Amino acid sequence: MNILGISAFYHDSAACLIRDGQIVAAAQEERFTRKKHDFSFPVRAIEYCLQEGGIGTSDLDYVAFYDKPFLKFERLLQTYLTYAPRGLKSFLIAMPLWLKQKLWMKDFIMRELKFDGKVLFPEHHQSHAASAFLPSPFEQAAILTIDGVGEWTTASYGIGQGNKVEIWSELHFPHSLGLLYSAFTYFTGFKVNSGEYKVMGLAPYGEPKYVDVILDKLIDLKNDGSFKMDMSYFNYCAGLTMTNGKFAHLFGGPARKPESKITQREMDLARSVQDVTEEIMLRMARHVHAETGMKKLVLAGGVALNCVGNGRLLREGPFEDIWIQPAAGDAGGALGAALITWYSYLDNPRLLNNGRDLQSGTYLGPRFEHDEIEQILIAIDAKYQKLSDEELIDVVVDLLAEEKVVGWFHGRMEFGPRALGARSILGDARSPEMQTVMNVKIKFRESFRPFAPSVLQEDAGTYFELDRESPYMLIVAPVTEQRRKKVEENRANGFGKLRSVRSDIPAITHVDYSARVQTVHAKDNPRYHQLISAFKKKTGCSVVINTSFNVRGEPIVCTPEDAYRCFMRTNMDYLVIENFLVAKAAQQPLENDFAWQEEFELD
Repeated sequence: MNILGISAFYHDSAACLIRDGQIVAAAQEERFTRKKHDFSFPVRAIEYCLQEGGIGTSDLDYVAFYDKPFLKFERLLQTYLTYAPRGLKSFLIAMPLWLKQKLWMKDFIMRELKFDGKVLFPEHHQSHAASAFLPSPFEQAAILTIDGVGEWTTASYGIGQGNKVEIWSELHFPHSLGLLYSAFTYFTGFKVNSGEYKVMGLAPYGEPKYVDVILDKLIDLKNDGSFKMDMSYFNYCAGLTMTNGKFAHLFGGPARKPESKITQREMDLARSVQDVTEEIMLRMARHVHAETGMKKLVLAGGVALNCVGNGRLLREGPFEDIWIQPAAGDAGGALGAALITWYSYLDNPRLLNNGRDLQSGTYLGPRFEHDEIEQILIAIDAKYQKLSDEELIDVVVDLLAEEKVVGWFHGRMEFGPRALGARSILGDARSPEMQTVMNVKIKFRESFRPFAPSVLQEDAGTYFELDRESPYMLIVAPVTEQRRKKVEENRANGFGKLRSVRSDIPAITHVDYSARVQTVHAKDNPRYHQLISAFKKKTGCSVVINTSFNVRGEPIVCTPEDAYRCFMRTNMDYLVIENFLVAKAAQQPLENDFAWQEEFELD
């Protein structure tokens, strides 16, 4: 039985194919269209999933869409009526797409796919909950979903047992932790639904001086993690911005203009909202633990991508273990919708995977065969070497040890926002200069942003205060005390902290001695594990820098052509596509290269 899951029309559209309960394929539309956070109907992602499954739409038994459009439309109308006549402009902008397309989603899907079977519509947070529990390694677990907003729900909790997912309680719009965080994302000058990672990365440079203001003025937080927001400070219900003049007055002036200088105020705001977010996540988790009596917790929704908060939940929370859906945002809703159809709607038994999750390392995207890659490299006139498996690992290890930056393209593309050794840019974590070099010259992004480490699963505890797997780079953990170096903090404030070497793996050690860890398991990605193992043998270090294979403003690369173009338009030294090694020095420059770089530097 083939079930297609779809998420679309808000942000991060995606498709997923489930066959007899097994995840065959899943991918975000942005990877194919090259439009970051593409929210359009995922035509290309659907095409890929069907191709990977070797089927056409006539072979589909069910299609599942990740939310209920009529309920979402009800919220839109009721919110407008509550705030009218304010909000007329945003209401008029939204209406044409709703009236033309979104309200008639079933007909639209059947027409687009030429499909005449059954189309199902689980609620948004049911899809999140299903994506969190059903692929998890747990027989039973508490479920916590937190995001901006679905139809009405902004957070929910419940339990998963066997093949069933139950929602017990919900927090409703406009009171939303995701939207609170996005309001500060907007106010600190970053792009909503895209720049939240930047706020999280900026937080350790600041002080929590606004925590009391947030808790006194903006939200009324209860012990169980529920809260109400004072909407007089926010504009997202009725306007085209997240915050208003009253919010600006509270924090000493207008929102930072995008691309302008980041000041200590923005650092302190980021730290403050991050601290409040972590406190809310911890209170929610404690309440859910007390209510459900479960020992394990699973998480989904956009806020579940807050890996700093996840790390605190793991270390300080009441649960024995947690598992986070790697595509925790709306993209993962496609997976959840398909899984809830197979397990809950059709009542099929759920089989576990010997203590590991069912998501296959989330390597669920396209792969490319050697012959196809070679034809592409010839067609674009790339100069390359073809190496054996053993030669390739030896050469790349030597390059990394020489502090070269290597684009690494291997196997199936990752599903979710993180590169996990399939579409990654790699560097030497021991280099004090690599963090700045890769930010400014490779990624064309803000110099303050930290890089993540990939570490051998079996060695993780020798580098990080982490006693379990973190395969999806969704948990931040401290670097162990024995690897830290003393730093004279009194001479460095704000971004001045960047100049200090804080450990023997400085390129991945953030200014608060933390790191967003990916543990690499030999079963999930054998070649990547082999590469890091060989690097360890040569250097004694089991850690490499792993950042996503893209530049600022662009989605992670999908195809060999994407990889070569990104490689040529940055200062990467080498590119590896499967067994093909491409050296930058041997290539002819691309036309319009400077214009492309300037576009992303100014993005």
